[in-house]
Amino acid sequence: MSPSILLSFLVVYFGVLLVVAHFTAKGASDNATFFVANRNSKWYMVAFGMIGTALSGVTFISVPGAVGVSQFGYFQFVLGNAVGFVIIAYVLLPLYYRMKLTSIYTYLEERFGYLSYKTGAALFLVSRTVGSAFRLYLVAIVLQHFIFDAWNVPFAITVIICLVLIWLYTNKGGLKTIIVTDTLQTTFLITAVLLSIYFMAKGLDFGVVDTFEAVKNSSYAKIFFWDDFVGAKANFWKQFLGGIFVTIAMTGLDQDLMQKNLSMGTIKEAQKNMITFTSVFVVINIFFLAVGALLYIYAERNGIDVTALATRDYLYPEIALNRLSIVAGIIFMMGLTAATFATTDSALTALTTSYCVDFLNFNKKENPNDPRLIKQRNYVHFGFSVLMLLVILVFKLINNDSVVNAIFTAASYTYGPLLGLFTFGILTKYAVRDRLVPYICVVSPLLLYVLNQFVISVYTSYVVGLDLIIYNGLITFLLLWFTSPGKASAKALSHG
Repeated sequence: MSPSILLSFLVVYFGVLLVVAHFTAKGASDNATFFVANRNSKWYMVAFGMIGTALSGVTFISVPGAVGVSQFGYFQFVLGNAVGFVIIAYVLLPLYYRMKLTSIYTYLEERFGYLSYKTGAALFLVSRTVGSAFRLYLVAIVLQHFIFDAWNVPFAITVIICLVLIWLYTNKGGLKTIIVTDTLQTTFLITAVLLSIYFMAKGLDFGVVDTFEAVKNSSYAKIFFWDDFVGAKANFWKQFLGGIFVTIAMTGLDQDLMQKNLSMGTIKEAQKNMITFTSVFVVINIFFLAVGALLYIYAERNGIDVTALATRDYLYPEIALNRLSIVAGIIFMMGLTAATFATTDSALTALTTSYCVDFLNFNKKENPNDPRLIKQRNYVHFGFSVLMLLVILVFKLINNDSVVNAIFTAASYTYGPLLGLFTFGILTKYAVRDRLVPYICVVSPLLLYVLNQFVISVYTSYVVGLDLIIYNGLITFLLLWFTSPGKASAKALSHG
């Protein structure tokens, strides 16, 4: 497909987002609107919009691409995700609402102390910056390969263009704008998935029943892998348990998605949002896996050498943009763009919120909507855009793994200490030595890395997969336990 056609589509797409941002942010640029949308968001809009935020371009490209290697084994992880979302709805959300939090890491200050609070917030800033940069990197390399390489545009400029566009439509309205744009982008994403299935089925001369049977009877449709718990990453229990704890950490202990839940008026609405979101999330992932099976079936039928691609992440765009119709290519680009930017815009807003509340103490100011603070918030928002750019450029130099693996590996190391901190606070009645918490949260992932690289992988046949985050959280929990001075005060426990 012509790069000019794809670029024209992107211009129109972002034009629509900018128009939406203009109307949603009109007369509402204060910090209360930016951070929590004045706590009057509609649960059904948040639930639907969160689909796009949770899925991202990684799910859109890497999950279908990985079907050729892991079949439908990813769905084991998705089932774990669903359990994790339910735990968030009925364990974490009641805690956050009872404390009326803007930043969820404020809990750590009330339960443990000042340094624990700052450590938790810092872990989020690192984790979300790296994770979101990885996700944006994925769509940037696709845009580079299929659009901007035609005009010899440097990769750094491609990323800058993406970040500038996101900054433009999120800078003023913040969360209020994002809830509307994410609803729009989720609509685009789901439409793109369904139409991608339609266009590939049409290219294979399949009807609806034929498509279903082809996917079901293909060699890619195996979901459950029970054998070899020790030596395989794909084992059901590793995937399922990893899915639970990755979800609790990357969603329930993450300011990004929790910020949207905290924008609603009541805990009941927030819980209704999470359960609705979970149901749609599970179903839409089934469709993504079906897309993956159809991609490989299409490649086999049409003589496409998958091994010749630089990465399996290129299979979906290769077929959609170069093998199917122009309409199919535009639909694909619409879905990819929607998935990735719904994640990145939300992350930039959450990072800005966390830094302003957790490190600049906006929530403790006499007038949090002071024009000087709004200006300061704008600088922070811009600063995180620049930081994300730098992380993406570094990642491009060193990445030799699929993006989906890189994201979950990085998340296991960076979110693990957060998982241990919150679990210790909620499940025990013990205090921590606040001054030691920053060191524990650094030592834990380093210790796990050393154990995994130089002990487990060398002297045992055990292969660590998505369960990595469980061990990281457990090490943090045990270190907090062993260094605890004893029972916490009644005041601290009232927040647990």
